[in-house]
Amino acid sequence: MPSSQTYAVVGAARFFALLAIGGPILWFRQGEGLLALLALTAVWIYQGITAIRRDLDLSMRPSTEAATVGAICAVGMVYAPSILAALVVPPLYATAVAGMRTMARTVLVELIAVVALGLMWWERLTGEQSVSIFTWVMAGVGLSLIAGVTFSSDRGADPLAPYRDAQQHLKQLLDLSGSLSSGLDVGALGGELLSRVSDRIPNRGLVLYVPRGDDLTPVASTIELEPGDSAACETLACDVRGLGKGDAGTVQIGQGFAFRVTDQAIVAGLRPAASDGDRRLSLGNLAHDLADCAVKLDAALLFAQFRDAATADERNRLAREMHDGVAQDIASLGYIIDALAARPADEQQAKYLALLRERVSTVVGEVRRSVMNLRTSIGENESLGGAISGVARHLSESSGIPIRVRLDEQPQRLRPEVEAELFRIAQEAMNNAVKHARATAIDVRCQVYAPEALITITDNGVGLQRARTDSHGLKIMRERARLIGAELVVRDNASRGLTVSVSLKAPRAPKAAKNAPTTEEKR
Repeated sequence: MPSSQTYAVVGAARFFALLAIGGPILWFRQGEGLLALLALTAVWIYQGITAIRRDLDLSMRPSTEAATVGAICAVGMVYAPSILAALVVPPLYATAVAGMRTMARTVLVELIAVVALGLMWWERLTGEQSVSIFTWVMAGVGLSLIAGVTFSSDRGADPLAPYRDAQQHLKQLLDLSGSLSSGLDVGALGGELLSRVSDRIPNRGLVLYVPRGDDLTPVASTIELEPGDSAACETLACDVRGLGKGDAGTVQIGQGFAFRVTDQAIVAGLRPAASDGDRRLSLGNLAHDLADCAVKLDAALLFAQFRDAATADERNRLAREMHDGVAQDIASLGYIIDALAARPADEQQAKYLALLRERVSTVVGEVRRSVMNLRTSIGENESLGGAISGVARHLSESSGIPIRVRLDEQPQRLRPEVEAELFRIAQEAMNNAVKHARATAIDVRCQVYAPEALITITDNGVGLQRARTDSHGLKIMRERARLIGAELVVRDNASRGLTVSVSLKAPRAPKAAKNAPTTEEKR
């Protein structure tokens, strides 16, 4: 994106061009030429004002400005020949905002506009006018070629430009967030969209899919479909995805149908068995009628992607600071204790130093586990169960407590933000069992049948204990569950130990998240 300095240069060029054109017009009192000058001034003032708010995208495109300037020059050149000097500016503007290729198209549009309209308006062009047109257009091309080097280096030399743009857009997002009537919950907005589809098309099941890598992930559904119906809907959605954005974006096979709502969302469904399977549905018109819901859903999906990227970046930053700061400082204390323990003053001091060294080693282990937790995340190629297995393996190796993980997953993935929250809940539950439960065995079960999931962590430890003032693990797990509309249950086992389970049901329609349990016990 061009910088503010680039637009300032173009603005200055327009200003001096107006001075060069207006001087002769005012000096020779060319009244008709003054009208052309005012029209040109209005066009460039509009361009200057809209350039200040580039996010609104109201400025004329280079070709549009070239055609407008060419038309003004064609009508006014007989009354004020100096008006042709304006032909210098559009090529310069095109080079500044879009590069050399756009400049070449702009010059062609400008020439066609001034010559064609001049012939239509005046029926002929004099030799002097033709020479002036050629001279000023070539002057614009020459200046653009020279300035192109400056503009390109300006665009590439400012490493902070993306951050400035991000700063501007984030401020706008914060300003707009209060006016989002439906919020940015993907599941709720997906359910709202499917409700609109159900009102238009009789069906026995609808599913909303969004792409995730090479696969499609279900976001919402109207009912829990049978495995065969679910597979049929996924196949129809894949067929629509394979059509490409330029095609119609609809598929109808028998009683099944699917259509593209946005570039990021596809609706697939099955009509009732009693309906006429051969009657075609006007799915293209339906997609058009759902434009308002599609915009909301698209915004929610983009926000989810941004949130995931920002969260991962912040977790990595915290992990680096902990590893390079706190962990190193604590390790240095351990070295000092080792030096003192080598020559204790008496037996009692040696005992205290050994106890202190043990405590420091425990803290170092806790920090290392925290760093590992912060850095561990779910990638495109690793499933939720795979990520949980990886954390369980590391915790088992560092603590010596056997952790058994049982996985029951389908290839179909959950939404990235849902997988991330479920993963963190499972991670926190395993950490609590290792650190506080005094357990000798931990069992983890992960079942994923997108868009539903159930994760259970069971230990044979001391069970639910009285809340500690410095413990927030259970509260954070409940908050994470609420974010994705899941239900978190924490209960003592019949014999001994504790079970933490989080269950996620398929979103059916927009509704408030279930209230979390009110008990405040923490591990």
